[in-house]
Amino acid sequence: MRALVTGASGFVGRYLVSALRQQGDEVLACGGPHDDGSDFFPIDLADSLSLRAALEAARPNVIFHLAAQTFVPESLRSPIETFEINALGSARLAEAVRAYDADPSPRIVFAGSAEVYGVRDANEYPLRESLDLRPANPYGASKAAAEAFLLSGARSFGLDVVVARAFNHIGPNQSERFVVASFAAQLARIAGGGEPQMYVGGLSSARDFLDVRDVVEAYLALARRGEGAQVYNVCSGRAVTIRDVLRELISIARVPVEVREDPQRLRASEIPLSVGSPEKLSKTTGWQPKIPLDRSLRDIYAAALATVST
Repeated sequence: MRALVTGASGFVGRYLVSALRQQGDEVLACGGPHDDGSDFFPIDLADSLSLRAALEAARPNVIFHLAAQTFVPESLRSPIETFEINALGSARLAEAVRAYDADPSPRIVFAGSAEVYGVRDANEYPLRESLDLRPANPYGASKAAAEAFLLSGARSFGLDVVVARAFNHIGPNQSERFVVASFAAQLARIAGGGEPQMYVGGLSSARDFLDVRDVVEAYLALARRGEGAQVYNVCSGRAVTIRDVLRELISIARVPVEVREDPQRLRASEIPLSVGSPEKLSKTTGWQPKIPLDRSLRDIYAAALATVST
């Protein structure tokens, strides 16, 4: 496989690039204009010429499109910028692939999001790919628009597109902006001698958490065996409350803590439940999640503890 990975410097991107290289694939790891270091081929989703240059350099048969603004609260602060990056950036990539005019056209595996489903009725769970889209925030709207454009390119121009609707993914070395990583980092600092207070947002929401290493395996399976112009949920099929995740991490850390609610961490448009069905993905590709939640949480905490101790 010759792969081009956008967003290669991000959380999932680093795991994906590592997995591709471990199995002997050729990889062009692309980073944004603000990434430091020389390990990433520079691209800018606002610059079609840079996208074409990346395609010429990689000559890919698979493009993993991960580059995005991925933080829901940031989309609430900067909705237009989020749309520019996620929706218009994906549209420019699709047009660059069409102009590239390879035969066959490289497959685009698009890292979409379960945020496109929005708030649903109880009888609609677990969420399936056939549901209509009702994004409840600008991030979800930007991902829904990107999906629509990419799939229209498949239908109008014959682009080979597979959409992976990823639910919440977690793992070692994720940014502390995300809830599980934040919990682990705070506990690690307490274990290192810090003040025993933890600050949290809402704890009642339930999420379908999946280890980033399983997410990467799903993307690889879709690159090889997914059907073109199709959408696949990437999820575990099981919802866990944020409160239960916090309790498990506190149990793992074995430190006394005082949990305090921080109003600044509360979201006005919080989706109370998000859990999907992985049936379509599993039937099509044979993929199954392998890493249980308790192992993910232990690995996340161990990585956070190692960061604090260095």
